Amino acid sequence: MGFGIEAASYHVPSLYLEIKDLATIRGIDPAKLEKGLGLHKMGFPDVHEDAATFAAEALLKLIKEYHIDPKDIARIYLGTESALDAAKPTASYAMQMVEKVLEIKYGERCFKNCDVVDMTFACVGAVDALHNSLDFVRVNPDKKAIVIASDYAKYELASSGEYTQGGGAVALLISSQPDLMEIENQWGVATESVFDFFKPRRHYKKEDLKNAPESFSDKIEVFTDEPVFDGQYSNQCYQDRIREAYDHYKEISGKKKPSDDWRYLVFHLPYAFHGKRVFTEIYSLENGLNYQTPEEQKAVAKSDEYLQLIGDKIEKTQRASSEIGNMYTASIFMGLLSALETSYNENEDLKGKEIGFFSYGSGSKSKVFSGKISGNWQKVVSKWELFENLKNRTAVSFETYEKLHRKQLNKSVNTNYKGFGLDSVELENPVLVGARYYTYQD
Repeated sequence: MGFGIEAASYHVPSLYLEIKDLATIRGIDPAKLEKGLGLHKMGFPDVHEDAATFAAEALLKLIKEYHIDPKDIARIYLGTESALDAAKPTASYAMQMVEKVLEIKYGERCFKNCDVVDMTFACVGAVDALHNSLDFVRVNPDKKAIVIASDYAKYELASSGEYTQGGGAVALLISSQPDLMEIENQWGVATESVFDFFKPRRHYKKEDLKNAPESFSDKIEVFTDEPVFDGQYSNQCYQDRIREAYDHYKEISGKKKPSDDWRYLVFHLPYAFHGKRVFTEIYSLENGLNYQTPEEQKAVAKSDEYLQLIGDKIEKTQRASSEIGNMYTASIFMGLLSALETSYNENEDLKGKEIGFFSYGSGSKSKVFSGKISGNWQKVVSKWELFENLKNRTAVSFETYEKLHRKQLNKSVNTNYKGFGLDSVELENPVLVGARYYTYQD
């Protein structure tokens, strides 16, 4: 009996900004972002969208497209670093939204006996949810789980991370019927506590904040979606952790050069070209190449052999990222969807092929694992229409983008949207202040 991914679905926000528009206004050469980093479009939420609506959209799409009875789902585990509350899990919002839509067909509270929780470790949180859920179905082969990765990567305006922004969700059905991919139970893990990227509570003095209520303490803690980060240091931590996790994977699997056998190498992608950049070290070490100075590293990256590897094993995994941007926890799974749909469209037979995954979460941790494509993979992929859906989004002006970023708009830009949307946030009732309420437009 095998265990892994039975089905998969996704959701990307309906709005996007052309990267060349952002580059021009920020005084950046567009070629630096488009050709240097592989960035073309930045997807981001409308007024009514957030990590909970992204997750709900992906969950509902998964259930409808693959005819899943929600009562068969024993757990819904959400990986996110865009949580809406420090106590109530974002997964509970998504579950409730979907329950309401499914109520007519399946009755009230169809997820009543479903275990629901968030898992957070920056961008690796959803891989943790996958790892955990696979362990669950191995012990309980008659049960199924759903893993959702949902995030909005938001950075301060005009910062060095602004052009990598993105968002969306991917949902995976985990079971003992892995029609898409069987995942082996061998996980390379590497962890070190660092401050390469994090979202701390920031401290301010009461007198520094305008109109602060008298009831506030003299020192005030504020949480914001925008992270504190050191880009170059984070890149180094990413490279160090995946190397350590890959070495651990080789140790426990007994495989000397597993990447040689992997049809695709799927990475967490802060930007589209990141995977092919950070893999040069592992490639050099495995092939006995000199990798000491930045100049030598660049020489490896430009070698014919490495360029061939990129074309064969990495390029197709990064295509969707170029059109969406950084999806944080969902980016590694979107890389998988990108590669599989491209192979599907090109009539490539992937049955039995292995795929390697290099996940990373700042703070920091990496997990390296692999999966084998199943015989029914084409039936699963045929429902996605990923790249066709990416063509049907709405482009917005830079002015609209900035207003959305600053939360200066009260009405949705896409007035004809269908699906889940934030309806209101309670501001007055003292026992419900901050409660979020959602609606569904059919």
